[in-house]
Order: sequence, then structure tokens, then C-alpha cells
Amino acid sequence: MARAFLFVLDSFGIGGAADAERYGDAGADTFGHILKACADGRADRDGLRNGLLSVPNMMSLGLGRAAQTATGLRPGIEAPLIASAFHGAAQEVSSGKDTPSGHWEIAGLPVRFDWGYFPDTVPAFPADLTEAIIREGKVPGILGDCHASGTEIIERLGQEHIRTAKPICYTSVDSVLQIAAHETHFGLARLYELCLTVRRLVDPLKIGRVIARPFVGETPATFQRTHNRRDYAVPPPEETLLDRLTGRGSKVIAIGKIGDIFAHRGISEVRKAGGNMAMFDKALGGMDDAGEGDLVFANFVDFDSEFGHRRDVAGYAAALEAFDRRLPEALSRIGPGDLLILTADHGNDPTWRGTDHTRERVPVIGIGPGLKGGDIGLRPTFADIGETVADHLGLAPGGHGASFLTTIGGHA
Repeated sequence: MARAFLFVLDSFGIGGAADAERYGDAGADTFGHILKACADGRADRDGLRNGLLSVPNMMSLGLGRAAQTATGLRPGIEAPLIASAFHGAAQEVSSGKDTPSGHWEIAGLPVRFDWGYFPDTVPAFPADLTEAIIREGKVPGILGDCHASGTEIIERLGQEHIRTAKPICYTSVDSVLQIAAHETHFGLARLYELCLTVRRLVDPLKIGRVIARPFVGETPATFQRTHNRRDYAVPPPEETLLDRLTGRGSKVIAIGKIGDIFAHRGISEVRKAGGNMAMFDKALGGMDDAGEGDLVFANFVDFDSEFGHRRDVAGYAAALEAFDRRLPEALSRIGPGDLLILTADHGNDPTWRGTDHTRERVPVIGIGPGLKGGDIGLRPTFADIGETVADHLGLAPGGHGASFLTTIGGHA
């Protein structure tokens, strides 16, 4: 039967974006620089990992060939390719380098408009927006009001937040307004309600996401963000692959933050968990439950939130290795007529300056029994991924992108 499984390794770029210079990211290469750091010993950490990067299962799907397609450079590690595996890279055409843009384009809808952004100033937010947050959110004020790293600003302002009940509001180079608050002192439900209010307030500014960032702990040394994060995104302006599938009666099982990214439109089920490995368990359960014509769409956020933004090279490398060790569990569930694609939504080079996403090409690797596999080349848009899934599941072509099924042997 025809089923599709789409796994997004959040932020796992492979370099080479043609327009990287426009974003200040010329030379950024998440995969390539992690590889080099591992080879140089800069990604060694006792008790975590040591030595060369070991991702043999992704390499057997063509990850190394995909990286070469993206950058023109051989990665320096190889593995025999699985016969029905396919490999290539994709270039983003959407404006920006953030999560909604990447995921919407993967689902067949490039973002052609420009998102709104907050300036890297103090204060970062317009005075009328801040006043409205305080008034309509019924809070005594806000803290932060700047560009910041989430872990750093919680460490710096967490105790003042607990004392004053003022939420910590901050942003980044992405189109986002993040609100950090203590799960018990402020209240998780109150934080979610505040984010819904702020979501409405920033709609006229074209801000892509409002993110709830709950944390626990009592001191800077013990503050820790929890897995109760929620993203409040604007809904896609047109139909996506998900809308098209659910509209015809197929099931879309969203793993992780996929539901949030699409404003819960075109989603049949949401399955969340804390951490990549727990998310992998949820994805495997989705694969077991998927039927004819269904899609399991999974996001593995830790690569981005825990390691990319924190510029933790060793942690990122270890997370890739942990994911790769679990990959055979997914491959064992692929049956005749199934299609599995691994990709990413942007880069987040942990060796790069700053703490923000990097504009990069992404891998498009996978497998489908009955396909001849091979090289799908450089895809001009992430939308080719969504159109390939649509083609595989029997949907009529959409308005963006092109299927690469004919390149790898037609329909499975």
C-alpha cells in the first residue's frame, strides 16, 4: 500500500545555499562543519562521544552524496548505498530561514512574502505593542524586550521574573516573539493564554511565530526549559500538502511541533514527546498506525533547539549519531509501496557566529521499495519534496514544485 513518512531533522543543513551571502551565511555548512570538528577532535566530549562522526545508516541512504551535490565537496566518509535509496539536495526559495518557511515549502507552499522582524535594538518591540501586551495580557510589565538566546536570558532574568511576575519577552533574527515564564510561579496555562493574546497582537506585523518557553527551577544554576513549549504560528495562506491529504480523507499524523507549525490545519492527529529519542518512538508508532494514503510527518527539534542555537558541536554530533542508530527501526517498517524521506527545514551551523539559523541547502534522502533509487540532483525548491509525496500518494499536482518520482523509477 502507498504510505509516506517524512522526517525533518530540524536545522540539519548541508551547506551550499546559492543565496547564503544575502543572509550573512556564505560558507555556513552544518553537516560539513560538524564532520570537520569531529575529525579534528573538537567535537569530542568524554561521556558523550569521541572520534569521527559515525552515521552509517544515513550515509547508506546517500547523505554524503547529497552533501556533495549541495557544496561540490566530498564529505570524506563513505558507506555502500542501499539499492533503492535516493539522494539529492534542495534549495529553499522562500523568504527567510525560519521554521515556518522551511516546513511550509517542504509541504508544497513556498513563502513568497517577507515576514516581519524586530530590530536588534533595546527595546526591540514597538512601544504600542509592549503597552498592548501589558494591557491585554494582564501582566504588570515585561522583561527582556531584546534579541537574546533563550537559555541566557532565562538565566539572567529568571529570578526577577519570579519576583515580579513579568514575563520574559525576547526575539531573534527570525520572525518570532518568544515568551519565557515559570511553569509554577507564573503558570503554564497562563503562559499559553498570554501567547494566544500576543499572537493576535502581532498578526498585523506579519510575525511568523509566538513561542511559549516555559521553564522550571529557582536559581540561575537550576533554571531549565521544559518540553511544554508551544509554537503559535500564522496559518499558511494557501493549501498545503496536509490540507490536500486530509481533504480527500487521508490521515496526517503530526509528530512533534508539526501541528503547531501549520496552525493545526490539515492535521489528523498530534503526537508530542520530549526529546529526539522520545519523538522517534512517537514516529515509529505513527508508522505502525498509518494506513493506505496516509502521511506521518515528524519534526526532530532537538538538533535545532538544544544544539544548533546553543552552538554545541559535540552535542549536535552525538544527537546525529543517536538518531542514526535508531534509523534501522524505521527502515524495518518500510513495506512495499511505502516512501521514507529524510530532510531538513534550514541550517543551524553550530560552528557559526551568533546563535541563529543559517541559510543552507538541505538533504533529500530516502528509500522506497520498488524504486530504482539513485541521484535526484539539486532540487530548485523544497516544494519538490511535498509534490513527490503527493505524487506517491495519488494526489493531483499542486501549484508549486515538481515530483522527482520519475527520476527514481516512478511510483512505488
